[in-house]
Amino acid sequence: MTTTPPITSVIPHRPPALLVDRVVTVEPGRRLVAHRTAAAGPGFHPGPAHPGRDGDPSLALGLLLESWAQAAVLLACWERPNPDVLRGNVALLAGVRDVRALAPVAAGALLVHEVRVVRDLGDTVLTTGTTVVGDRTVLEVGQLTLALRPAAVLDPAAGTTAKTTDERS
Repeated sequence: MTTTPPITSVIPHRPPALLVDRVVTVEPGRRLVAHRTAAAGPGFHPGPAHPGRDGDPSLALGLLLESWAQAAVLLACWERPNPDVLRGNVALLAGVRDVRALAPVAAGALLVHEVRVVRDLGDTVLTTGTTVVGDRTVLEVGQLTLALRPAAVLDPAAGTTAKTTDERS
């Protein structure tokens, strides 16, 4: 059995914003499986009635996707960890497409995220994957693109942040 380092030694996310509980399997540069227990509380909202669910609260799609995206960041940064968002390269969401929410997620559900690398261009990583609860796929991500950029791009005082579209016009 391979021992994995603590998640917080690979990425800068910290509770309560950290939405991955543990890494179960990792094939660096190829594939990662991570778990998250969907804890009840903020982020759950009354959902539409589904057979056998009667409108019970469901995890918000934004939180489900964020949890999966953090698993993608873990895979992208596994061999180039950076637990400090103020130094080194940070992973920024560059794009996401073809996301499908297939079923509601109840409080207490164990999310099993599987992330695969489609292509690693060094400073840009394209990923794809799914989230499963029990035997049911609840989320499909066609592609999520991460841009690994120097932390200085996040510092407005450094004058290196990208300008908004309005500022460029």
